[in-house]
Order: sequence, then structure tokens, then C-alpha cells
Amino acid sequence: MHNTIRFSLITVLMVLCIAIGFNHPVMANSAGQIDSEVDVALNKLYAKSTAAKELSKVAKGILVFPSIIKGGLIVGGHYGEGALRKGDKTVGYYNTVSASYGLQIGAQTFGYALFFTDEASLEHLKSISGWEVGVGPTVVVVDEGLERTLSTTTAKEGIYAFFFDQKGLMAGITIHGSKITPITPN
Repeated sequence: MHNTIRFSLITVLMVLCIAIGFNHPVMANSAGQIDSEVDVALNKLYAKSTAAKELSKVAKGILVFPSIIKGGLIVGGHYGEGALRKGDKTVGYYNTVSASYGLQIGAQTFGYALFFTDEASLEHLKSISGWEVGVGPTVVVVDEGLERTLSTTTAKEGIYAFFFDQKGLMAGITIHGSKITPITPN
């Protein structure tokens, strides 16, 4: 069993290196770099999603993970770093980590932004040392269908998740079960 897990982990790392390229940094090395990547990610998201742009005007906070790296071969996982914004100001840094086991193969990168539409949801994130998505406040994934009907009057409470920049060879994106933890970047 241990050899199977070891083989799977080595294969995941090799697939990630091939899919993403050896010169792409896996982790940000500074707060400035994270902030810069968050700025670019939000601009891309707002250019493609009117609903996200409108929701940003009433959100109490937006947690943005500009580049999540995900891979799997039986054993899988994802990792990324991001920033919590209130208005245009960064008020904290976080990482997102997930591990899974099951029928899976491939590698991909993607980004996501969580729009906190009420203070209670935002306080939940800030009051604990690590938040597992799916435990606590409700997270609504905004797909193309919901995006057409979502407005600042219908999005009154909870957290709304927008995915963007999906690249790679792995089916599906999920954040359910992801652990979001505060970090202090270099």
C-alpha cells in the first residue's frame, strides 16, 4: 500500500511539472507578488463576468486565489495562495489546500474568488485558524446559468464562488473540502 501511495505522489508531481512547466512558481514568495497576481486575476474575472463585477460593489470581502495547482493519480490534491480584499485593500493572506483519494488522473491550474456578501460569513473566515469549505457558511458556486440571474438584490447573504482560468487535463473543479488557512507570506 505504501508503495502505491509513494508512486502516486511521485507521478502527481511529475504530471504537475509537465502540465505547468518547470519555470512556473508553485508558491508565491512575497505579499507583493500575491497582491499583484490577485489584481490581475480580478481584472480578468471582471472582464468576463458582469455578475462578479457587480457583486464586488456590495461584497463585504473578496478572497481571491489567482492560481491553484491541482493534480491527481489515485491520490490527488490542490494548493494555492491568495489574498482577502476589503475594497481595494488587502487585509489578509490565505492558502487553500485539498487532498483526495479515488479515481482521478491529470493536472490543471485554475483560480477562484469567494465573494462574502454578509459580515457573518466574513467573520467566520477571520475568527478561525482554518476553514473547511462546506462546513460553516453556505458557498454557492456561480455557474453560467446562475450568473445570468445573479444580481446585487438576489445575492444578500452567504458566499459566492467564481472560477476562472481553468487550464489542464483534469475533469471538474471543486473546492468542497478545501481547507483555507491564514498565512504570513515572505
